[in-house]
Amino acid sequence: METRVRLMLIDDHPLVRDGLRSRLQTVPGFEVIAEANSAEEALAGLQRQLPDVVLLDIALKAASGIDLARQLHDMHPQLRIIMLTMHDQPQYVIEACRAGACGYVLKDSPAQEIVAAVQAVMAGRCYYSSGVSAALAAAATTPPLLTQREREILSLLADGLASKEIAHRLQLSVRTVETHRLNIKRKCELEGSSSLVKFAVERRWQQL
Repeated sequence: METRVRLMLIDDHPLVRDGLRSRLQTVPGFEVIAEANSAEEALAGLQRQLPDVVLLDIALKAASGIDLARQLHDMHPQLRIIMLTMHDQPQYVIEACRAGACGYVLKDSPAQEIVAAVQAVMAGRCYYSSGVSAALAAAATTPPLLTQREREILSLLADGLASKEIAHRLQLSVRTVETHRLNIKRKCELEGSSSLVKFAVERRWQQL
């Protein structure tokens, strides 16, 4: 049976959402289950049903898409977030990654690239438009792009705390902490819990 990918579109331009919906609905296994034109509408929609992937614009009315991405990632760390934007400046790419986005696609990219981005993040990989690859190359000498919450958890791991203790300290569920740990290992290309703790201690992530 083909896996169904549930998508949510967050963009304050109806024409953009219409175009995205029309294109994505033609892909076998893709289903657009929700749309939102603001941060408030997006948060309300996520309380009703949680998608697998969110396509999120950076520029929303009265809100920052990057701030919303950070909030969504903190609330639902298992949610895959792809930024869909006209901004190709390096600072936007880096800020989006730190906010929890695992994909960054420019709006003027071919439609197939958006499909490829969804498929990539569903497979546990990150995806970035070729148009922003230079920004990532420039950031290659910096530490992996962890979110603020991930850095907090890695810092506590370096202090020797277990997931249950971290959950209590940060007022999160143990499951949420475990999901963050998996995301950290994926970004840092680590295998196993011992490697994660060793890496945290060696790199002193609390200073990053």
